[in-house]
Amino acid sequence: MANQILLLTTFLAMTCSLVVAFEPSPLQDFCVADATSSATRVNGLPCLDSKLATAEHFFFSGLHIPGNTSNPVGGKVTPINVAQIPGLNTFGISLARIDYAPMGVIPPHTHPRATEILTVLEGSLDVGFMTSNPDNKLISKVLNKGDAFVFPVGLIHYQKNVGTGMAVSLSSLSSQNPGVNTIANAVFGSNPPISEDVLAKSFQVDKSVITSIQAKF
Repeated sequence: MANQILLLTTFLAMTCSLVVAFEPSPLQDFCVADATSSATRVNGLPCLDSKLATAEHFFFSGLHIPGNTSNPVGGKVTPINVAQIPGLNTFGISLARIDYAPMGVIPPHTHPRATEILTVLEGSLDVGFMTSNPDNKLISKVLNKGDAFVFPVGLIHYQKNVGTGMAVSLSSLSSQNPGVNTIANAVFGSNPPISEDVLAKSFQVDKSVITSIQAKF
């Protein structure tokens, strides 16, 4: 009997920990983000007085405008999160338009707080994510217009335009503030920088290679 109680307690504790790992459901109709408030911020921004809410707090214009892909990777993300739509506060969702030049990429990155579902609007994309250690299995697929693909929360993933023209996708994310951690930027562009000795040993290359890469970030 004691073992059964212990097992049940452990199960309940694990269940509760899974539940609180994601953004909670709101307890009001809406909570328009009030960036000017000095109130303590807990899992979201303080709420504007609901009587002051207007349609503009729930509105964004510009999703049709192509992003500027004139950069080293040839990709541009246009986020639509709580910073752009204050009315998203506490709802646990956000969007992103992504534009890709021919052969452009969105480099390997993670979203620590969100699962992402990507839909191709134009062009063809090679997309994929890697499972965690020890397998590090690559799960990838070429997507065409109208196709969708899911990137699980926290896993490293990427996108690449494999068509001959521009490509566009739209991503939905399960957080108002999904966060992004681009692997190359984090590893080679940290401030202060990670020791060259650590990176050289980790990537099993000469320190001169690490110095050259860090200079790009």
